[in-house]
Amino acid sequence: MLDLPTIPDLRRWTRGHRAAGRRVGLVPTMGYLHAGHLALVDEARRRADVVVMSIFVNPLQFGTGEDLGQYPRDLPRDRTLAEGKGVDALFVPSEVMMYPQGSEVRIAPGPAAARWEGAVRPGHFDGVLTVVAKLFNLVEPDVVCFGRKDIQQATLVRQMIRDLDWPIEIAVVRTVREPDGLALSSRNTYLESEERQSALGLSGALQLAHQAWRGGETGAAAIEAGMRRSLETFPALTVDYIAIADPGDLAPVARVDANTIVAIAGRLGRTRLIDNITLGDGLG
Repeated sequence: MLDLPTIPDLRRWTRGHRAAGRRVGLVPTMGYLHAGHLALVDEARRRADVVVMSIFVNPLQFGTGEDLGQYPRDLPRDRTLAEGKGVDALFVPSEVMMYPQGSEVRIAPGPAAARWEGAVRPGHFDGVLTVVAKLFNLVEPDVVCFGRKDIQQATLVRQMIRDLDWPIEIAVVRTVREPDGLALSSRNTYLESEERQSALGLSGALQLAHQAWRGGETGAAAIEAGMRRSLETFPALTVDYIAIADPGDLAPVARVDANTIVAIAGRLGRTRLIDNITLGDGLG
């Protein structure tokens, strides 16, 4: 695996491969890799000839009081995992490389960013789309892979690709879970043992939503009410929102079908977790 320490190094590498007719895949991450990130690498390798992974804890997407300083980091471990999974090149920029002094331009997302995560974390998606746009400009990938767990992020990136006419294919990869159903997240490492058990309330509520729909329920309000009753059995878990939404723009819906997104976010102490399902797919 090749380390690309500077932006010129990155551009020479990616442009050299494209000049040779090879497709370039990008897997953008904030590091502290787990099996979910590595599934993105697998998908990128299926769709591209060479894969570059970026590792950058993006300060723009963290709000006041969030866990930027405490976000888990272990670059040597990440290098080993990435190389073992077949990543061809690793780009680990510094903050000053990504945001030089005087950097002011930011990407403003559209209305789909104002609800759900955007309502709880104002400005979060401005930071997400800004760093993703910069990575697109630096890497010029043919394909980029994101995880379905961050469904609102993936939806907004897809809209940005469409609206700004980038010739980039986006692949949204199924959520990787622990055997008991908990969605993998770098923030799971924050959880104490009792909090870890309470965290299962998120995936459990999503399972109930899927079962209710499979049983013939199509009313979003009824499905949400059932989820909230289930969540009452986990008093340590504070729910930020339950979203029952259209898959295209994540607008709320009154009636559900096989394509409807059901998303949830909650807090256990200072740890914030998100999860979602597509009703026709179940946990995934």
